Amino acid sequence: MSPEHPNISAVLFDFGGVIIDSPFEAFDRYEREHGLERGFIRTLNSSNHDANAWARFERSELMFDEFCEAFEKEASAAGGTVNTRDLFAMLSGSVRPEMVEAVRRCSKQFKTALLTNNFVAAEVQFGGQKSDREEVLSLFDVIIESSALGIRKPDPRFYLLACEELAIRPDQAVFLDDLGVNLKPARELGMVTIKVENTERALSELEAVIGIELR
Repeated sequence: MSPEHPNISAVLFDFGGVIIDSPFEAFDRYEREHGLERGFIRTLNSSNHDANAWARFERSELMFDEFCEAFEKEASAAGGTVNTRDLFAMLSGSVRPEMVEAVRRCSKQFKTALLTNNFVAAEVQFGGQKSDREEVLSLFDVIIESSALGIRKPDPRFYLLACEELAIRPDQAVFLDDLGVNLKPARELGMVTIKVENTERALSELEAVIGIELR
């Protein structure tokens, strides 16, 4: 298989919505079960996107109790009621085995990195046993976490740090994420980008970009 981009030397992956199921599925379920308008929680998190409670929590600027209070105030101001602890209890997504296998195959021929906006309590974002999480994380050469850095996607510095850690240029990377807002700055830096809306389709696109079979 001939690669569309033969200069690619690294494959970068988002976590939630790529390696595991999207947290948006939990948001939708919470909204249905609590009589909230569909998309209410996503709208909260996209409003004032760099300074809202969720963004601050992912940069470790708020402790969990502080985040809960701030997030619930934002929800109230927007006309809804959210119990943050109940919402977080629903956030543990299931691992996508086909994507994990793709990471495994990529890691044999390319540098790999995980670029994730996360919390200090990262286990809330991961379904399955701790050993499952450790197995997946062990496949990556570099892990870039918002909670450790104090910056988050879509800040361009987040992507540049990943490139620095991998010793590559941005144009030598392909990046998979489920959010267009996170892909835009990566693309502007010169990365090849793939939006993960359907796992099989995304893997087909990645196979074409790097020229190896992933399934």
